[in-house]
Amino acid sequence: MIVMSIAGVDPSGGAGILADIKTFQAIGVYGTGIVTALTAQNPQMMYSLKAIETDYVEEQIDAVLDSYNVEYIKTGMLYSKDIIKTVSKKIREYNLKAVVDPVMVATSGGELAKDDLSQNLLKYLLPKAILTTPNVSEAEKLTGIKIADEEKAEIACEKLGKICNNIITGGHLNGTNITCIDGKISAFKQELLKTDNVHGSGCNFSAAIVSYLSQKNDLKTSILKASEYTYESIKNGKYGTLIAKL
Repeated sequence: MIVMSIAGVDPSGGAGILADIKTFQAIGVYGTGIVTALTAQNPQMMYSLKAIETDYVEEQIDAVLDSYNVEYIKTGMLYSKDIIKTVSKKIREYNLKAVVDPVMVATSGGELAKDDLSQNLLKYLLPKAILTTPNVSEAEKLTGIKIADEEKAEIACEKLGKICNNIITGGHLNGTNITCIDGKISAFKQELLKTDNVHGSGCNFSAAIVSYLSQKNDLKTSILKASEYTYESIKNGKYGTLIAKL
């Protein structure tokens, strides 16, 4: 099984493509990576960001897919409208199945998006995705709904579900994850770990979903397995980020 991450580079190794590749490897699939941006960051702080030219993002995708048979991909930091449109075009061109992690702000607080990324995701990319995995902050940006509790999360999840399947992750909902799969709302709860080792948790989660999907698990099973993988990785975390132990 060969999968792909389209995301930015976090040189500290906790998030972005480096984290995705580690997750792919841990779960037992071969990972490829398309770079959308370079960052200078660590788990505590975002220093700077340098976007890759859109044409070069496209060239990377074409080069990999010319050699490898990829069915499932995940997207992370896409940064700009032009990159979003390019990725959307490639999903259609190569008939890819995409899990979208709608990355907009780094855990350390730095902006990872140019202009209004949420509206561009809604217009160009999410309608072509099989799943999106926003946290509460990202779900608020995508839906315009202030999520103060699980009830509001369900409303936001249902609204977003009219565009694509989604899970609003429970890190800011006392561990309760809200899903809308094929129009059906459901929830499952996990223990909320008290730790600072959470940098890149969203990257790890979406990469794990893609990994399990590529191993022929259905979407619901892949989400549950990825949730357990991410939980264990946070539990065993060090250095401000996640450590996989399978």
